[in-house]
Amino acid sequence: MAHIRITSYGTGHNDAPTAPDPVVVDTTSLHNPPDDPAVRATLTQLTGRHPDVAAYVLATPGAHHLIDTARRLVEQRIVDGEQHIDVHVHCYGGRHRSVAIAELLAADLSVLDDYVHTHHRHINQPILPTRTPAER
Repeated sequence: MAHIRITSYGTGHNDAPTAPDPVVVDTTSLHNPPDDPAVRATLTQLTGRHPDVAAYVLATPGAHHLIDTARRLVEQRIVDGEQHIDVHVHCYGGRHRSVAIAELLAADLSVLDDYVHTHHRHINQPILPTRTPAER
């Protein structure tokens, strides 16, 4: 049985988790509620655990592919005999995209006969200022 630890975090907080050779999932290309005036008022104060935020993030083209790729990488490590697997899922703020993808990935991996633990490092941190396109 493998132990899978999924950690979501925001790179804008400058304290990324550490682990030897984690599977890294970059969600910065996905739709982000604080960057979208159409949903900013309704979704920004929620987190990626909320179904509306998760649906919004998953509506980004390529979101399901990102989850599938991460799942396959973890499954391959299990096949290779790894007992402890760290998965680091990041976005900029650590409240929306990374949380939604980490939760969905954990649900996908929970069908395996393995222990999956999810930790959201920055879910309760203040929303970071929106970055300009040049900063993204």
